[in-house]
Amino acid sequence: MPSSFPADSFLDLQHSEHRRLFENSVNVWDALSQISSYLQFRLKPGIHGRLIGKPFISGAVFIGQGTIIEQGAMIKGPAWIGEGCEIRNGCYIRENVIVGSGCVLGNSSEFKNAILLDEVQAPHFNYVGDSILGFRSHLGAGVVLSNVRLDHAEVLVSDDHGGFIPTGLRKFGAVVGDRAEIGCNSVINPGSLIGRNSVIYPGTRWRGNLAENSIAKTMQTQQVIQKLQK
Repeated sequence: MPSSFPADSFLDLQHSEHRRLFENSVNVWDALSQISSYLQFRLKPGIHGRLIGKPFISGAVFIGQGTIIEQGAMIKGPAWIGEGCEIRNGCYIRENVIVGSGCVLGNSSEFKNAILLDEVQAPHFNYVGDSILGFRSHLGAGVVLSNVRLDHAEVLVSDDHGGFIPTGLRKFGAVVGDRAEIGCNSVINPGSLIGRNSVIYPGTRWRGNLAENSIAKTMQTQQVIQKLQK
């Protein structure tokens, strides 16, 4: 892994109408600090999709054409949601969230200060805080992108040469590259970088960098014994 991590190492920004967010980024995570000001100056609130029932929507929110917001979803702006998305019952979008087109955000999933490129799927019991999800990346049920260290210190990114890169962020979850797959009930620790087309096995606790086109395997050892009869 190199000592710097530009956005185009993880993301095809042609799959986002918000690529301007990354224009002045040295490292891909620098865009997270730009979300608030970007939405403040560029967001034009409007609901152009379809609301089913009465979802809760407050603050400055843009919802694109063809997007469906189901009853029971909560969207607290500022938030920008693209076209043709599904925002399902129980989804919680909590300020400074940018969602591309064709995305699925599902039940009991929470999003905060995050950037999602087009066609991301986070459909079941996911936490996405201070993170970036690439084109067609997928989070299995129960995946958590943890965004705060236990000691609340600055999040560091490993450069894989025995050193660390300071991010300037006390809250930073992960960058998940285009088409990466993270298996069910995995926990991704703060400051992790997941390369394009990579796979993380279910039930994995991951920390650090995973190169593109890699598989991180978590293997269980199981034993079956005879049950004692009473």
